[in-house]
Amino acid sequence: MIAVPVLLSLATSAFAASASDWQSRSIYQVVTDRFATADGSGPSCNTADRKYCGGTYKGITSHLDYIQGMGFDAIWISPITKNIGGSNGYGEGYHGYWPMDLYNLNDGFGTADDLKELSAALHKRGMYLMVDVVVNHFAATSTPPSLTYGGYSPFNAETDYHPFCFITDFNNQTQVEQCWLGDTTVALSDINTESENVVNTYNTWVKNITSFYSIDGIRIDTVKHVRKDFWPAFVKSSGVFSIGEVLSNETQYTGDYTNYMDAVLDYPSWFAVTQAFASTTGNIALIAQNIPETQKYFKNGGISTGAFLENHDQPRFQSWTTDLSLVKNAMTYTFVTDGIPILYYGQEQGYTGGNEPASREALWFTSYQTQNKPLVEHVSKLNAARKAAIAGDSKFLSTQMKVVANSTHNIAVQKGKLLTALTNVGSQGAAENFELTGTGYSANEQLVDIISCTNVTADASGNVNVALKGGNPQVIIPVSQLSGSGLCGSAKSAVTTSSGSNNGASTVGFASAILAAAIGVVGVLPFLF
Repeated sequence: MIAVPVLLSLATSAFAASASDWQSRSIYQVVTDRFATADGSGPSCNTADRKYCGGTYKGITSHLDYIQGMGFDAIWISPITKNIGGSNGYGEGYHGYWPMDLYNLNDGFGTADDLKELSAALHKRGMYLMVDVVVNHFAATSTPPSLTYGGYSPFNAETDYHPFCFITDFNNQTQVEQCWLGDTTVALSDINTESENVVNTYNTWVKNITSFYSIDGIRIDTVKHVRKDFWPAFVKSSGVFSIGEVLSNETQYTGDYTNYMDAVLDYPSWFAVTQAFASTTGNIALIAQNIPETQKYFKNGGISTGAFLENHDQPRFQSWTTDLSLVKNAMTYTFVTDGIPILYYGQEQGYTGGNEPASREALWFTSYQTQNKPLVEHVSKLNAARKAAIAGDSKFLSTQMKVVANSTHNIAVQKGKLLTALTNVGSQGAAENFELTGTGYSANEQLVDIISCTNVTADASGNVNVALKGGNPQVIIPVSQLSGSGLCGSAKSAVTTSSGSNNGASTVGFASAILAAAIGVVGVLPFLF
């Protein structure tokens, strides 16, 4: 391991990647230990063991073609700091969320040079690097009074932590912010972010790591467990785009955190989308209700939120349904909303792991194949369509999406000239036909559904007739925007290889279960990892 403070004395200032810089991006989330090994080997990896499997920064660097080939231009990696060692009742700290030392790296993932090389390789391709950071806690395998703090760095005094108490009421914000997550197997020692010393130390640390490693953005863990007024100075010190995790289904509660940082992961929309598409009896109306709520309560109307279907804390969507049409509809929504699309590694390969740790499979078992992989093809089309819409309309990113139509099983949404029709009838459902009005298309404008490459022509009033077949979604854009996208026979623009970075050159039972997870009813285990 290499002590970060020593290296940081050599760091030079860097320009920040702002929220506006990130809006056009799409993010591929990686669990560093599970994506790729340094030597290209494929060691066994039993997720139930909750142990390190061998993924590294070098492994990620060697497979950037795979990620970029699907159209992603940013990655989000696991927390980089040193975690508690050894194995306990919940396994090892392979995930990165059990920090104990800010000033040393998790050597299971590689060296400081390896991380810098990953950053440089991304920037050479015009891609961004987002690093997960944990501020709320350090981890321990004991609790007071037997817990000693001397092994932590730099917070090695009892006064650096809130007095010991486990959270018992997740509706009590004081408990949420000042009591501890975890349990007696792994306790997450709640750091005293009211302490001036702690605040100053964190602000200096985040400024240094973003500069030294040329990091373009940070994803902040367990945001709601830290007092809100801690965040503005921390985010400002980072000098880069920030997006926080607020695990809640309440739009107003979640949205308030966008007043303290650039953006949050859009958990309220995740609850709506998963409930809408996890079965053919899902409630599509939840999506229609969620859109205006997000635009009301999120800063900038949710333009920079993180739109996702899966992540490392939740069951994979395909653990709930094996109907590929439902999967495609749910995936599609995350790419056509106002937010920044985020795809969790392995989703494109059809991984089906359920609750953690099953949802953290090793990707090397797929050999990173892209041929005859329907979801690889699907996500590649979605990325290309979004980029085409951005390129074809300078106001696309700042234009808020709207609901054009919705019914029991269908919904049509539009952002700029990108029109999307979704359904949860499933692959065996009847064909759905409906006319969409108020789309803003010109009379007789030539359009195309980029999923099926079927041509569509607006009528004399600019209305569009949509025919959904086999339960599949449609993503419709003007033919005039296809140029350079590689979609539906159009030529594809060359991939960027020069630096493009400014910083380096979750049915009733189903709904009840995920709602319980959000408010803590099912316990605190999701927060441990």
